[in-house]
Amino acid sequence: MSHKRLLVTGSAGLIGSEAVHHFSRLGWQAIGIDNNMRADFFGADGDTRWNLERLQRRWPAYRHFDLDIRQRDSVLDFLATHPVDLIVHAAAQPSHDLAAKRPFDDFDVNAAGTLNFLEATRRSCPEATFCYLSTNKVYGDAPNELPLVELATRWDYARAEDRFGIGESMRIDQSKHSLFGASKLAADVMVQEYGRYFGMKTVCLRGGCLTGSAHSGAELHGFLAYLARCVVEGRSYRVFGYLGKQVRDNIDASDVCSFIEAFHAAPRVGEVYNIGGGRDNSISMLEAIARIESIAERKLDWTYVDEARSGDHICYISDLRKIQAHYPSWRVTVDLDQILTSIVRMLTDERNDR
Repeated sequence: MSHKRLLVTGSAGLIGSEAVHHFSRLGWQAIGIDNNMRADFFGADGDTRWNLERLQRRWPAYRHFDLDIRQRDSVLDFLATHPVDLIVHAAAQPSHDLAAKRPFDDFDVNAAGTLNFLEATRRSCPEATFCYLSTNKVYGDAPNELPLVELATRWDYARAEDRFGIGESMRIDQSKHSLFGASKLAADVMVQEYGRYFGMKTVCLRGGCLTGSAHSGAELHGFLAYLARCVVEGRSYRVFGYLGKQVRDNIDASDVCSFIEAFHAAPRVGEVYNIGGGRDNSISMLEAIARIESIAERKLDWTYVDEARSGDHICYISDLRKIQAHYPSWRVTVDLDQILTSIVRMLTDERNDR
C-alpha cells in the first residue's frame, strides 16, 4: 500500500510541526523544510531547533531538509525529486514590526518564496493540494473602520450584524497593512491565481492568532505564547495601545490541521477562508493577562505604551460561517482555557527542567 505524501514548509514552526504530527498519525509520509530562519528573525526566543528535535524523536520516518525557500532553483529541483500529494506552506517571516526593519527579507520569504513553491508545484505535482497559511493582515486596518463599543475589559463590535466578526468579503486594499501584511497579501493573491488560472487545488487560510504549546513566541510575534512566557519566567511585558482592550480570536494549531485534512479530502480551486477561534475563543489583552496570571499563579510585570503598533487591529474576530458552511464537519474543538493551560504547563515544565 502506497502512503500519501506530505510536504510542510516551516516544519519546525507552530503550524508546520503540528501538520507533521497530525498527518504522521494518519500514516502519511511527511517531509519538511525549515532552515530555522526564525532564530535569525527573533533571536533565542524564536529558535525552533527544540521543536525539530521533538519531531524527529516522535517520528523517526520524518525526513527534514534545511532548505532556503528563497532559492528558486533549489525549490524547483526539490519538488521535481520529491513529488507530494499535499503541501502545507507555513514558512514565513511572521512579524509586521520586523518587516519594516528588514523589508527585502520579508518580501523574499513571504511573497517570492510562495511563488517559488507554487510554480514548483505546477511543474512537478499539479494535482497536489496547496494549502497556504495566510493572515488576517491581508485586510490591513480596514477592520478598524467597523463601529466599536468600549466595554470594561475589551473593545467589541457595536452593530448586531458584525457580531460574528470579519468575513472574507472585507476589502483587501486601500488600507494600511504593514509591509508584512502587504507581502503576505501578494502571496495570497498569487495562491488564488494559481488556483483560478491553472485550475490547481489551492486555498488561503487567513489566520487570526494561531497558537499552541509548540509556539516559539517572541515579543514581535506570538501574542499568547510570549505573554505566557513573560508570566512564567518573570519577564516584563509591554502592552501597545488601545488601553489593552484590543481583541483577538485564538485557534489551536491542531484545529487548523484538522481543517487542512478536511480541505484535502474535498478540495476546491482558488478558495479563501478566514480561520480562527471565533467569538468563543476571543480575548483582549487585559483579559489574557488576568487569565494567564490565574493559571500560572504568578503576577505579570507589565507596562502600558500609549502608541499602538502601526496598522494593528483594535478588535478582530474571525467570522467562521463560510468555512463551516463549506466543511460542516469541521469545528473548533480546543477552547481558550485549554490553549492557555497547555502553553503555561509546557513553559512551566521547561523552566523547572533547567
